[in-house]
Amino acid sequence: MNDSLRTGQLLQQLAALILHHAPSAGTYQTHIPSLQLMHATDVAEPLESVYKPSICVVAQGAKAATLSSETYHYDPSTYLVTSVELPINGRITGASPDHPFLGIKLSFDPGTILDIVKEMEDSTLVAGETSLGITVARTSEHLLEAIVRLIKLLDAPQDVPILAPLVIREILYRVLQSDQGAHLHQFAIIGSHAHRIAQAIQVITKQYDQSLVVEQLAESVNMSTSAFHKHFKRVTAMSPLQYQKVIRLQAARRLMLTESLQASDAAFRVGYESPSQFSREYARQYGRPPVSDVQGILGLSK
Repeated sequence: MNDSLRTGQLLQQLAALILHHAPSAGTYQTHIPSLQLMHATDVAEPLESVYKPSICVVAQGAKAATLSSETYHYDPSTYLVTSVELPINGRITGASPDHPFLGIKLSFDPGTILDIVKEMEDSTLVAGETSLGITVARTSEHLLEAIVRLIKLLDAPQDVPILAPLVIREILYRVLQSDQGAHLHQFAIIGSHAHRIAQAIQVITKQYDQSLVVEQLAESVNMSTSAFHKHFKRVTAMSPLQYQKVIRLQAARRLMLTESLQASDAAFRVGYESPSQFSREYARQYGRPPVSDVQGILGLSK
């Protein structure tokens, strides 16, 4: 059996498994804590969220992920890898009732990457220049085989605690063997610029409502302020303050939509001291002021 035929069969098998466990449109959290299944029957408006380190694989359909001004497209022939927490706009670009979008999102601990690399004999992975924390790689037969086995475990929940971590390690190993393996590896090397930036990103995402002093954050990860700025932008495509602002605005928008907070209350909750500054930055990010934006999303009239 040639590789393309085998890959096609695996994708069909993966699609059937996702349909079995996610029979209607929606996002499903599974018994494997790091695994989500996605099913959509039409293309959709961009959905923003902070992607944790994760692998996103498409069995059927297509999707796009936008970071800053760059968009990454992926489909059954490719998959998306995010190596750090990034504020991304995800959008399903290929889906219909007859041919729904079917995919998975598997989050992972970057520390596991380093553990695997240490066990790889004659590893040729070398951390080069710091690069963006998002990339697209070619889907392989071996990767799909491991993912299919992982989802099959959902039918045997008693096996999940023992076998799922082993299969997830295999999936990460396959990613490390891909043409983007070194890209993922750099974020797991303790002491590398990429690893230090990943540490700083964790601080910002956990404390986004607090004032950010870039010099102090740079010092906390043992980097000069100039080097910190340079490598932070290489990883996230934005400056530390821009990154915090996007995280804050996403959180404020979510609060207004899910908790019906007033714009001023949401602004203070996410760390803004000036509602007028919040409104200006919100309009610059989303194209219209907070109230108009929320009303438009909810389909309300003024």
